[in-house]
Amino acid sequence: MPHQLLLATRNLGKIEEFRRILEAQAPGEIELLGLDAFPETHDVVEDGKTFVENAMKKAREMALATGIPAIADDSGLCVDALGGDPGIFSARWAGKHGDDAANNQKVLEQLRDVADENRSAHFTCVAALYLPDGRSHYEEGRFDGWILRAPIGGEGFGYDPIFRPEGYSISSAQMSAAEKDAISHRGKALRAIAPHVMSALSSVR
Repeated sequence: MPHQLLLATRNLGKIEEFRRILEAQAPGEIELLGLDAFPETHDVVEDGKTFVENAMKKAREMALATGIPAIADDSGLCVDALGGDPGIFSARWAGKHGDDAANNQKVLEQLRDVADENRSAHFTCVAALYLPDGRSHYEEGRFDGWILRAPIGGEGFGYDPIFRPEGYSISSAQMSAAEKDAISHRGKALRAIAPHVMSALSSVR
């Protein structure tokens, strides 16, 4: 019987991405649940000053609220010409949480007069695991690239349409799920934390 693991998000795209990556690491061993499976839970206020603080807070609060081991991530786009912004504010950069089109448009507008060679950026993802008994662990992944001049591609989510990965001529939104998973910040963080997840879940039984 698979181990239950709660992913502390309501973002369906992120849930699918996590499920895909964890399944590749531990086939058939994890039943990944999203927050929609626990409608009584509240949304965690992401008031940390770093990706680590936010990811750990979300995992901790949801593990304690549900009694199920929880994994959470905090991830974002860090643009060098913007001093690292949007950073931890990536999901709500344009004001409304989760408005991908508006967030992309705001970044493009802010970089309108920035030359191509100065449009370097990277995604960061911190994946945090928290167990109801207080044990915790986190891993971090990074995905380097450049900001395009206009959105392109229909895959992925978030800032994928305006991000061109280092060494590629296409946006992350033009990549297949498998291609993106292999090099993305979230893929790297999840592959790094997967052994810790399996070790922790095995000890829960």
